[in-house]
Amino acid sequence: MTQSFVLRAGERGHDVIYSEGSASSYVAGHPGSFISRESSFNFHQYQSGRPGFGAIRVFGDETFHGAGCGYNMHPHHNFIICAFVLEGELTHINTAGGGMVDQLRQGDYYVFSAGSGGKHCELSISPEDMHAIYLWLMPNQLYLPPSYHRSHFDLRTRRNQIVQLVGDGDGALPVAQDLRVSRLVTDRRTACTYTPRSDEHGAYIFVKEGELRCGDITLRPRDSLGISGVGKIDCEAADTTDVFLVETVMLNAGHVRGWERETDDHQ
Repeated sequence: MTQSFVLRAGERGHDVIYSEGSASSYVAGHPGSFISRESSFNFHQYQSGRPGFGAIRVFGDETFHGAGCGYNMHPHHNFIICAFVLEGELTHINTAGGGMVDQLRQGDYYVFSAGSGGKHCELSISPEDMHAIYLWLMPNQLYLPPSYHRSHFDLRTRRNQIVQLVGDGDGALPVAQDLRVSRLVTDRRTACTYTPRSDEHGAYIFVKEGELRCGDITLRPRDSLGISGVGKIDCEAADTTDVFLVETVMLNAGHVRGWERETDDHQ
């Protein structure tokens, strides 16, 4: 059975956290630095919006304002965190695989699987604001070893086609979940069709900029569509459109053994 919802930009959750007072141990930066975030789904006190969609628990775009702004070192477990850098520079420090420091710029992205337990720190060191899409996922198995992978999406050479970034596709970053993340960036009007793996899979489509028409639904900047139970999704993108598509098996928390007794440490 087909199910769908449309989430307009103004209906998404909005939050601003300043790097002072009680939040200063968590949010890095000089006084006056702050993180702004727009979120599509709710997750405890972290973000507000609709309930999660399939394995997705958080989908938000966040901006770090001010030099040194970001998140101090903090723990996660039994969560997968993905970040797609849109503007600025993100310094990512994590403990997976013995620990590493990574510098990510526009088009770079990572998949950090905290698994049995890991910590990371995310900072915008330069004076330029850092803007990224953050995606948090439930894993398909608890207590897996922590892992970290990163790659780059070339906005100049991979236009006008749907490109898979995360999942089981060629060249995509691996993830411990039946899930695929793709991106469509256009510089001309482009018609395309997205085909979910099965009727048990749904797609969450988020328009970062531009305009996308899906059937009789028109999505504009920061609008989104969640849809499941369909064999294909026919879309038409306008000029200079940037779209993220997240395909996920339509499970609930009980499908992951032990998940109902586990919560992430991140607040």
